[in-house]
Amino acid sequence: MHNAYLSFFFCQIRFNAESDSKFEPGVRTQINFTVAIDFTASNGNPSQSTSLHYMSPYQLNAYALALTAVGEIIQHYDSDKMFPALGFGAKLPPDGRVSHEFPLNGNQENPSCCGIDGILEAYHHSLRTVQLYGPTNFAPVVTHVARNAATVQDGSQYSVLLIITDGVISDMAQTKEAIVNAAKLPMSIIIIGVGQAEFDAMVELDGDDVRISSRGKLAERDIVQFVPFRDYVDRTGNHVLSMARLARDVLAEIPDQLVSYMKAQGIRPRSPPMAPAHSAPESPARTPPASPLHTHI
Repeated sequence: MHNAYLSFFFCQIRFNAESDSKFEPGVRTQINFTVAIDFTASNGNPSQSTSLHYMSPYQLNAYALALTAVGEIIQHYDSDKMFPALGFGAKLPPDGRVSHEFPLNGNQENPSCCGIDGILEAYHHSLRTVQLYGPTNFAPVVTHVARNAATVQDGSQYSVLLIITDGVISDMAQTKEAIVNAAKLPMSIIIIGVGQAEFDAMVELDGDDVRISSRGKLAERDIVQFVPFRDYVDRTGNHVLSMARLARDVLAEIPDQLVSYMKAQGIRPRSPPMAPAHSAPESPARTPPASPLHTHI
């Protein structure tokens, strides 16, 4: 068994590769989760069953499966359950302007969606209203999340950007520069590649073997985790099991990445406060969820 145990407390994370994958409630760093979805034409016409964006009445497509697998775990660490959801690589109505940072819900002032279901609803709405185009640019959405992450750097908040994409990145130099700049911020990036494209550039961004650099500047931390979705397609049709494996692997590096930020900033762990010996129990509305999510693999 190669299960993961992830426990997010305020500035405290433990990782045990042999136990159940779960997040436990407690005094913890707030996770700000943002999704960015690839709307480039290489995904294929969404109305055709061969498209990676095809909306089948019978099952979720690869984008929706990947989003759900990761989002259903991450969402337990975002207190308001409001998640910014962005798209990139599409022509937008009414003038056909190409955008690499557009809100899936159509609200430029507030791109947040309510829960994972809200993101899926906005995603499906965008598929019906925008025109898939290109190219595949990551830098705008990375910079978008980095800008928000830069506003709170005391360890109380940590941003996680999930990028789901099908193709070869078009703005590699700009994306590397954006990641190098983001590496000093409380932020991690998860990239899930869908489809059968070659993802060599994504492996380079992952930085496991060679830390990425830009303009001669080395990234302070490794903040990117990439996985190809095709490695998690269960040929037996067991999507629950395969998506659990996907979530486990893409989240595996987040604990070390968060701790590395805390250490770099000199932020010391703080234990949850002890309740007074004879105090009355907290009301149910103020207590954390009683049943953290468990994923058995």
